[in-house]
Amino acid sequence: MNDFKSFNIKPETKSFEGDKIKIDRILNKNVTVIDFKIEESKYKEKGNGKCLYIQIESEGSKRVLFSGSSYLMDMIQKVPREGFPFTTTIVKNNEHLEFT
Repeated sequence: MNDFKSFNIKPETKSFEGDKIKIDRILNKNVTVIDFKIEESKYKEKGNGKCLYIQIESEGSKRVLFSGSSYLMDMIQKVPREGFPFTTTIVKNNEHLEFT
């Protein structure tokens, strides 16, 4: 009989390190974006029905941001994978969030 370990199967889910931080706490501050993922939101009626998870480093600590901002999702998907990690500031422009 086979042993599961012999299959060398690793989980494919991407988990991020650190505590969740509200985006308002890092607005207009320089952060390092390490990685991201976009998944279905549990609030499907809001925005595009997706949720952006961002692994950041701020003030020497790893944190996780959650956002339904379609602007942030669109912008971060245009960053080539070899462009990570990168530094940025998230700002509020009128009523939407943007990377600068």
